[in-house]
Amino acid sequence: MMIANQPYNDLPFLPPNIELETKPILKLCIEARTALGALQQAGALIPNQTMLINVIPLLEAQGSSEIENIVTTTDKLFQYADNMETADQATKEALRYRTALYQGVTAIKERPLSDNTAIMICQVIKGVDLGIRQTEVVLKDGFGEVVYTPPSGKITIERLLQNWTQFLHEDDDLDPLVKMAVLHYQFEAIHPFVDGNGRTGRILNILYLIDKGLLNLPILYLSRYIIEHKASYYQGVKGVTQYGDWQTWLTYMLTAIKETSEWTTAKILAIKQLHEYTAEYVKQHASKVYSRELIDVIFEQPYCRIANLVDKQIAKRQTASNYLKTLVEIGVLEQTQAGKEILFINPKLMQLLQSRDNMISEV
Repeated sequence: MMIANQPYNDLPFLPPNIELETKPILKLCIEARTALGALQQAGALIPNQTMLINVIPLLEAQGSSEIENIVTTTDKLFQYADNMETADQATKEALRYRTALYQGVTAIKERPLSDNTAIMICQVIKGVDLGIRQTEVVLKDGFGEVVYTPPSGKITIERLLQNWTQFLHEDDDLDPLVKMAVLHYQFEAIHPFVDGNGRTGRILNILYLIDKGLLNLPILYLSRYIIEHKASYYQGVKGVTQYGDWQTWLTYMLTAIKETSEWTTAKILAIKQLHEYTAEYVKQHASKVYSRELIDVIFEQPYCRIANLVDKQIAKRQTASNYLKTLVEIGVLEQTQAGKEILFINPKLMQLLQSRDNMISEV
């Protein structure tokens, strides 16, 4: 039995000794898989995949960091996305989350997802060389009361992580979405690092879905759902720990996947619509500077630099500057100064990314 102020060294090994895939859970699995499939299809409709890879992970980075009370703005994230050195600490930490996600995607193409992947991810997020914690930690609620003490002792933690990795690769009949939810609970219950466990666990969710072929790109913005249903998230975790209530937890996670997939699909389709509208507008009002490559660049992220056009070989520096200033003149972009650097903002794209809905306003 778990006692809040004592290390939970008796955390049961996986798999759980209980029926997980009840009829209601299997029904939710089907709905979540359908929504994930639609997300995959929506992503494939975007000709320039860089647009998605740049934009959605930054929203996820912001949301996942916010869950841990590391608060920055969408505006800051995109402004410093290409140069984080002068950013404030919270923005740097959120940008490191994005980097960890990218590196995780690369890593699982080269070697199997495992506890070593988790260590690498946490090191990137925190920006330090760390390993499995050797000190005891306690988790407290907003009133300072201890609500959970994770397992203590490096040998115990390593044994639990080995079991976690073994279950991850075990050839069983569990639906991958159910398995992901179980793995996520267990990782957070083990709490293997001094800090960064929540963010590491949320990246592992995305990597697992990619590893299982349920996602091609890291574009599932799960943190948004967790922020909006934070109390239910922690109640679900607590229910498993205290009462073995896996059904409530699985229902929460499957619903999160379903609703997040639907929301992200709608956001991607709105970005595509805005991209197409902007291309037509530039054709009509500035045909001499129009090219598909130019429109793609100003949609890869809301902040654009002259160097972005040069790097894409769209134009040399002076001509690139003229192109962007022409887009400012016709109302597609806005120009701003950040220190010595000139930035060109795509305000309609920024507004779309920051809004809860997907309404597109015309230039």
